[in-house]
Amino acid sequence: MSTSENLKCSRSQHQEDNARIQEQLSRIGHKLLVMSGKGGVGKSSVAAYLSLRLAESGRRVGLLDVDLHGPSIPRILGLKTVLGIGRDKRMIPHAYNERLHVISIECLLDDRDSAIIWRGPIKHGVIRQFISDVDWGELDFLVIDSPPGTGDEPLTVAKTVPEAQAIIVTTPQEIALAAVRKAINFCRQLHMAILGLVENMSGFVCPHCNTETPLLGRGGGARTAKQQNIHFLGSLPFDPRIVQAGDEGRPLLESPDDSPLMGALERFTAEVLRLCYDRGG
Repeated sequence: MSTSENLKCSRSQHQEDNARIQEQLSRIGHKLLVMSGKGGVGKSSVAAYLSLRLAESGRRVGLLDVDLHGPSIPRILGLKTVLGIGRDKRMIPHAYNERLHVISIECLLDDRDSAIIWRGPIKHGVIRQFISDVDWGELDFLVIDSPPGTGDEPLTVAKTVPEAQAIIVTTPQEIALAAVRKAINFCRQLHMAILGLVENMSGFVCPHCNTETPLLGRGGGARTAKQQNIHFLGSLPFDPRIVQAGDEGRPLLESPDDSPLMGALERFTAEVLRLCYDRGG
């Protein structure tokens, strides 16, 4: 095959892929990209618990993990089996429950500890496939968990899902907030709408005496949101049980209680829903 024929074939394939992506996205109501400026802020936990809460509210939710080098979603939710393939050759997402379905690169690996050693173009193609070649069906929300920073993965999502809105996760201390400001500028340079900023690990409430300790400072997320003129989605306190729940693959929402974290998650999800339906119908 000549070079010109190869180029024509490549362009044709790209057009077909774009058409499939647009067809898939047309069946999804709201697209939310959960991102952070740096690692260690609990971004994947926020994405997982937001998805669980949205599903609990009666919405049909897809959770797409595009953290290709360090996926956390399957372990947080306790998903261990490899993905299936449907009759139409599309991947079938994991059904965590009736309303929540999940895709992650880890669900395609026989060995969960395998290292993913990919450069940008391959990652770009895989993320596009996770949208075009997955049988998502009709969804009210697609929550996309990206790796920290402003690299290939969030850039691919921004280009592939232009109507996505960003939820930016931070912790209160300045070193995290400095990275968050870069994430905000990333969104603005790419003309990606920012739904808002959420402050994670905002304080620890002692279960014995109810005294709150600001482990990582206090109020930095709200101040940054005000300075940057973006919406503040709320604060989520630190709960040590999150660590054990993630290790065991049994989210805390399966046995809800009146802990400060559960109440904060409920308010955070309600604010996300309010803004999504106020802005997007």
